Parts: sequence; structure tokens; C-alpha cells
Amino acid sequence: MGCATNARFVTVRSGGRVWAVGAIHGQAERLVALHAALEERFRSGDRIVYLGNYLGVGEQVAATLDELVAFRSALLAVPHMNVCDVAYLRGSQEEMWQKLFSLHLSVEPASVLDWMLDRGVRQTLEAYGWDAAEAQGRVSKGSQEIARWTNEVRSGMQRHPGHQELLGSVRQAAFTDDGALLFVNAGVDPSRPIDAQRDAFWWGSDRLSALDPPYAGFRKIIRGFDPAQGGVSLDGYVATVDGGAGFGGTLTAACFDAEGDALDRVDV
Repeated sequence: MGCATNARFVTVRSGGRVWAVGAIHGQAERLVALHAALEERFRSGDRIVYLGNYLGVGEQVAATLDELVAFRSALLAVPHMNVCDVAYLRGSQEEMWQKLFSLHLSVEPASVLDWMLDRGVRQTLEAYGWDAAEAQGRVSKGSQEIARWTNEVRSGMQRHPGHQELLGSVRQAAFTDDGALLFVNAGVDPSRPIDAQRDAFWWGSDRLSALDPPYAGFRKIIRGFDPAQGGVSLDGYVATVDGGAGFGGTLTAACFDAEGDALDRVDV
């Protein structure tokens, strides 16, 4: 089967190795080093899934997206690579960034903005030329001013080639076309089917640690962000590829075979 994508999910071709990249959180220098290591390890037929949380927390958000755009172009120039062999998931940071642009519809926009600023959006705004105080001032002036301001923020992002297009390509989850591997940002709610997860993909679920396999027939679930910062864990039914980048830890990528067994790991 070939790969496919829709507004919510991306299907990754099965039969080869899949590299999963954990939460980056604006750590561009680590991402450059990780990509350099992956270039040495990447084989013909490999796929790569970025598991979300590219934005926020760190101070190099714009440079992080620049590196993601550049590495995607390099990979797709490799013979036999398919456009769907490079997939991007939405994380909590990308979800908040998307919600920012509908802030004018919020009942309490100032409170929502403050909540997001404290969780990483502050650094993303700064990357595109806005400080928190100016953002809060504009948001305090009502819905029309908020709409004008968010349009200005979007225009600032559009001045960075490829950024809007990359963020527009993120999907809620990815899975291999044989139904073996499921890739998510933070987790799943096992009480709901895959197409009814709502926010569990990026905010996680406290039921994840007690999840009995298989969920929805998947042999393995691979996530890129652990809100509890419990560290990398690759051998269980739920693998966590989060070394703590942005919170004093490392940026991690892991390579899985078609059965979900971890074959290789890179930490930078």
C-alpha cells in the first residue's frame, strides 16, 4: 500500500524502518546535531515521523522551523523517498499556536493568552517579533483589535519561508499502513477510538500507563512528549521518545522496525 494523508491523519508506508523524533521545543542547535547524526544512520527505505512540539519553551523557535524545512528538502532529494515518508504531528505547542489565531472568539481572551504564554507560546511569539507585554496590551482592547493583532502575527510568520506551510502540514496522528504502529504526540485516551480522541493526542491521558495492548489493533504506540517528564522508554507497549529537550534534557530520536522493536537511538 502507498502512503496517504487527510486533514487529521497521515499513513506511513510499512515495511521499512521508521525514525521517530521526540519533542524539540525550540532547541535548534540540538536539532541540527540530531539531523547530522541521522544523516549517517539513514538508510534507503527509512521513514521519519516528527512527533510534535517544535515550537515554544526554547529560544530558537524560528531557527528550529528553518532546520525542519531544510532537512525535509534534503531528505526528499534522496532517491526513492516519498513525500509521505516525512511526516509531522501536531503537539501541544502547535495546538496552542493554532488556537492563538482564534483568540478573538474566546470568552476570556486575556486569561487564555496568559495561560498559553506560561506554557511556551511566549517564546514562539518572541520568535516572530512580539513580546508578551505588547501581546497582552493588544488583547485587552477587544475582539476586533485581537483579530487585527493575530493577523499581524500571521503576517510575521509568513515572512519566514516555509514556516506556515510546515505548520499547515501537521496532523493529529500517524500510523503505518499495515496497522502495526501508531505515532502520537503525548498519548491516547484508550476509552475512545482513534478518530474520537479530541485533545488526548497532545495533552495526553492519565490512563496511558495502564493501557492494555492492543489498542485499536496497534502493536505499538510511539509518543514524542511526556507531560510528566519521565524520560525515554522504548521497550514497552507505549514507547516514549522524549529526552526532555527544552527542559534541561536531550533531544531524542529512535528507530523502530516494522514490529515496533527499537533498533537505534540518538540523543543530543
